[in-house]
Amino acid sequence: MIPLSDGTLYFRSRPTVTVALLALNGLVFLYSLTVGGFSFLFGGSNPAIVGFFYTWGFIPAEFPGRQPFETLGLGLLGALDITTPVPTWGTIFSAMFMHSGILHFAGNMAFLWVFGRALEDRLGHVKYLGFYLVTGVLATLAHWFFFQGSQTPLIGASGAISGILGAYLFLFPYNRVRVLTMTFIITVLQLNAVYVLGFYLLLQIIQLLFSLGMSDQVSVALWAHIGGFVAGAAIIVLYRLATGQRPWPSRHAPIPHRRGPTQYWRGRPLD
Repeated sequence: MIPLSDGTLYFRSRPTVTVALLALNGLVFLYSLTVGGFSFLFGGSNPAIVGFFYTWGFIPAEFPGRQPFETLGLGLLGALDITTPVPTWGTIFSAMFMHSGILHFAGNMAFLWVFGRALEDRLGHVKYLGFYLVTGVLATLAHWFFFQGSQTPLIGASGAISGILGAYLFLFPYNRVRVLTMTFIITVLQLNAVYVLGFYLLLQIIQLLFSLGMSDQVSVALWAHIGGFVAGAAIIVLYRLATGQRPWPSRHAPIPHRRGPTQYWRGRPLD
């Protein structure tokens, strides 16, 4: 399922941070395209793009405080310089804005746009940016915990975006989300967010179970996805408890509607 829009929420602020994150991811993707060439769009690679991933991606075997790799052997092609100009911990952040192809990039950006706007509107710009970065870091550390010896670079915004999904689930579970489904037929459905996000989490867990015992060279960082989702959900549950709210919203809780600087629902101001 590919999310298209949130058909329920109205927003009281512009999603400036979400747009900035989309733009930054887009610029890095365009740069990757200039490095990797047209074949990069569909997962192709060459020594230049491989070097880019190894230089700026997060390599678990280098963390924490281990000697970073400076060269990568390419067989008959010799060795490639992959010296990273920032400390290893810095690649946790640079890796969040890198993608391996058009499907990887487009899928992540669709989820970020649909679900990130609502979270930014709810938390505010600064808290939302902090939340995004923190869940991205925690997702990366979840991957590192299980693959500490891996020399394969981790790239992608999926961990941080999974954090957004986990938070959204505990803030707006009954919002109606329009999704594009492609099974026997291609159609657009409108489903409660709890079903869309529950399906996403279930899919990650099923893929993880099928991948147990496989090499750490698997292409999808499932532990980062699950770790980010759990981290985002946990942060929002703690936030709700700290502010005197129930962990799980009521099914009949009012849906915010924008009317000027204050949100209202049927004439009553909302907190």
